[in-house]
Amino acid sequence: MQYRRFGKTEKYISAITLGGMRFKKAWDEPRHEIPKETFEECRDVVKLAFAAGINHIETAWGYTKSETVYGKVLNKELKIPRNSYHLMTKGNAMTAVEMRGKVEKQLKDLQTDYFDFYGWHGINNDELLNEACKTGGAVEELLKLKEEGIIKHVGFSTHGPLQTIIRAIETGMFDFVNLHYYYFDQRNHAAISMAQIRDMGVFIISPNDKGGQLFNAPDKLKNAVKPFTPIQWNAQFCLQNPAVHTLSFGMTKASHFDEMKGIFPFEVPWSETGQKIKLKLDSFVLDDPYACYDGFGLQNDPSEINIPAVLRLRKLWKCYDMKEYGKYRYKIFQQKDHWFPGRYASDENISKIDLSKVPKNIPLKEMLAETHKELYTPEYSLIKE
Repeated sequence: MQYRRFGKTEKYISAITLGGMRFKKAWDEPRHEIPKETFEECRDVVKLAFAAGINHIETAWGYTKSETVYGKVLNKELKIPRNSYHLMTKGNAMTAVEMRGKVEKQLKDLQTDYFDFYGWHGINNDELLNEACKTGGAVEELLKLKEEGIIKHVGFSTHGPLQTIIRAIETGMFDFVNLHYYYFDQRNHAAISMAQIRDMGVFIISPNDKGGQLFNAPDKLKNAVKPFTPIQWNAQFCLQNPAVHTLSFGMTKASHFDEMKGIFPFEVPWSETGQKIKLKLDSFVLDDPYACYDGFGLQNDPSEINIPAVLRLRKLWKCYDMKEYGKYRYKIFQQKDHWFPGRYASDENISKIDLSKVPKNIPLKEMLAETHKELYTPEYSLIKE
């Protein structure tokens, strides 16, 4: 394992974080009833994580049973010394009173008297940013808890657009940020650079799942990244940026740790082999004449289609054979929440697109219609992070 300084927090954390959202039945209510299989999986994974040198554990109120099972495993079952690892959790509330109350419940569930890192969970648009960070609001209450020593460092987690993330960073209220950044989704690169200037910790959310369901990668991708696996190569891509400090891996069995170990040793700049693989992957965009059109600038189109996100999924399908991943992400549209906003690219919605900002040589309506036809499935299963 290798370790990186997590920005201004001055904590050295493992380059791989053990994420806590994927334990068996962890999302089932009630949150405090822990099935035997959930407990045993968490216990075994925590043992493997510490044996592999991981010193950073991540969870959230929103992961239902995760905090409770971690609390039982870390403190009662394994009796891991609290000062031997760093603990991150997340939560959100709209008032100071509610925020403090939630933190107190999380302390109880996790059986600890402090959090190393606490993130306001889901600053996903400007409205949420303004509400969370207003004078006397929830983030100010988290900063009070920091002054009291209950929280050591305050940050935020986001699925939001780049401009919202940058605005949140510019508030100066946060020590770290959890965001999306992978080879197959580099839209937040500027936010990472901004965080680096501010000396903030940078935590990458779900690189193996949200980064392309790399555990189920198509043969085209597997062959392109040899001698690495897609998970290993993508991790190296992320870590070659020194502003990135840790990647969250939702590991649930021993083979996941065996694959993880193949990422290391790792140096910056990364190996010639890794760089050659990137050039090969970059060349795949030539497989489609419109793959380089990203639709940025059309985020607030009257159609309410999340045009940049749909075009990204189209690119991955057309150029990398990642159709199953495209279906997995496309089906989350239309849920009318702030985690993955946007409507389907149906004929009705496509008819409302404002084409005034679209280059004349880009057949945008046809591209969106084709993507909808190939990726739309009526069934869905939503896990937000």
